[in-house]
Amino acid sequence: MKNMRWDDLQLFGAVARTGSLSAAGREHGLSPATVGRRMLALETEMGRPLFVRRQSGYSLTEDGRALRARVSVMEAGARPIDEWRSAEGGRSLVRISTGTGTANFLAANFARLWQPDDPFRIAFKTTEAKLDIAHREVEIGIRNARPESQSLAGRRTVTIAQAPFRARNQAQSGRADWVAITPEDATTRSARWVNARPDIVIAAWANTVRTLHELIRAGVGIGVLPCFVGDRDPLLERAGEAIAELSGEQWIVMHNDDRHRPDVRRVIDRLVALSLAHAALFAGERPFGTG
Repeated sequence: MKNMRWDDLQLFGAVARTGSLSAAGREHGLSPATVGRRMLALETEMGRPLFVRRQSGYSLTEDGRALRARVSVMEAGARPIDEWRSAEGGRSLVRISTGTGTANFLAANFARLWQPDDPFRIAFKTTEAKLDIAHREVEIGIRNARPESQSLAGRRTVTIAQAPFRARNQAQSGRADWVAITPEDATTRSARWVNARPDIVIAAWANTVRTLHELIRAGVGIGVLPCFVGDRDPLLERAGEAIAELSGEQWIVMHNDDRHRPDVRRVIDRLVALSLAHAALFAGERPFGTG
């Protein structure tokens, strides 16, 4: 019993009230299959049958009626919290996990993701580390690979190109120094690619993409950035062609249950639309000054 969750009991209350997995799922933004699995798990945890399952719907057993009475008491106790939450605006929170470069792009296009009359707010969790979507650290993650966990779903959006960049006003000399992510912090293919090159000289290292970007801007050396980051910066210019072997896919990843939430689904749809509208930029086909 120690692992029983309040949201499972709320879901039980919805099934008990409506007699339908579909109706309860609509209330909670879940698929009927997910509701059915969670009710089976709840019965297993209780060690008692809670429902009589018929083609016409779900009705309660004697134990189910006893649990419903207790859940009703809990719901009544939680009502003041709901009222307090409504007084605070009643807006849900959709958390997006992404790296610094993508966060900067999304911030610049925030009006495409959120409107003042939306019934939710957006919180950016900007980190190069991957927060755990499966355990609900965030609702949405923008990733460079298809999700592998069965509890996660993903939508592929655009191709991401990478290229070497330098400061636009950087003096050209015989030797071209580079800047790179430190080997111990090199979690991306582009960071590992630079560190593996025996033919370049590293002038300075950074432990974040944001600092790497600033070092390139300052003229310290050449560095590899996603094209949608470097090509949008008027202080930078390409120092070479896009690196074909570093091209990859962008994925929007979410929990299988959370993707049915109306607020999460709306943000996902807007993220997809925003990405596709800038597909050429992401693919490296719009260097700065080319329109």
